[in-house]
Amino acid sequence: MPDTANKPAANAQRPEHDEAEQAVRTLLAFIGEDPDREGLLDTPSRVVRSYKEFYAGYAEDPEEELRRTFEETEGYDEMVMLRGIGFESHCEHHMVPIIGTASIAYLPNKRVVGISKLARVLEIFAKRLQTQETMTVQITETIEKVLKPRGVAVVIDAEHQCMTTRGIRKHGVSTITSHMTGDFRTDPEMRREFLAMVKG
Repeated sequence: MPDTANKPAANAQRPEHDEAEQAVRTLLAFIGEDPDREGLLDTPSRVVRSYKEFYAGYAEDPEEELRRTFEETEGYDEMVMLRGIGFESHCEHHMVPIIGTASIAYLPNKRVVGISKLARVLEIFAKRLQTQETMTVQITETIEKVLKPRGVAVVIDAEHQCMTTRGIRKHGVSTITSHMTGDFRTDPEMRREFLAMVKG
């Protein structure tokens, strides 16, 4: 899946900062608030600044994070895994938080990448509007495309605020998604080893 799947179209007209602030003022008025009351005067500016932070992933290239690799591994060819990486994202349906952890693993094919880069790939995709299923596939396929390893495995465990703070309002419910390629998909023993490591 291309990493541009949830990026804005190249020809999309991006509003200016003051237009975005005006949109926040409109939403404040929509919920019955007075955008001109003292406590809300700076809220539109704060919201727009926070959006730049929440959605910073649109300006970053996850593939670029993986381009620098290393061959000096003394022949290491076993699983490389980061477990329990915390993240915050936002669902594309209600624009409310998705908060959880991800475990990412790959089987090197002669070359390895700095372990922090795996976390950076997660962070970039998380800083975009998402469904958890899409993000799981995007992370996996990006690592697969750039590193060309013998396999990639990703498991994401997250709580969706669109389910806990509105709608059905069920707290403490986790959504778990996974996507695997290569040996993780075809070798049952490798899959079991990965899932056992996820559970700790």
